[in-house]
Amino acid sequence: MATRNSNSSSTFSVIGSDVVIKGDVAASADLHIDGTIEGDIACSSLVQGETSRIVGAVEAETARLAGEVSGSIKARELVILRSARIDGDVQYDALTIEQGAQVEGRFAHSTPNRRAEDAKPPAKPAAAAPGSEAEPQLKIAQ
Repeated sequence: MATRNSNSSSTFSVIGSDVVIKGDVAASADLHIDGTIEGDIACSSLVQGETSRIVGAVEAETARLAGEVSGSIKARELVILRSARIDGDVQYDALTIEQGAQVEGRFAHSTPNRRAEDAKPPAKPAAAAPGSEAEPQLKIAQ
């Protein structure tokens, strides 16, 4: 069900509690999920109801999670409500977690510096000196 607000051009879609989707979901609109999604989700803004279940990766500008998520989450602004149960790694710019929420996974803050460091190629190992046997060596950068 999609609804258009007559005062603005924003659109949102609702996936009801009786709906099960097996496959990826991509929405340019805001998305409210009360049902079950077995696949990856990409949208602008995500609101997940308490009875909702997502099995797959979630990527959104903003996300407000209250149900179950089994998969990675990447959101600029993320709110994890007390009823949420998350099993997966979480990447965020701003994070709020209510007391009582259950999260199993690693948290990583997305910063411009970290993204630049992640994009750098790894350093090349030094070549062995001519005539010496090439044994693996450990060098510690200072």
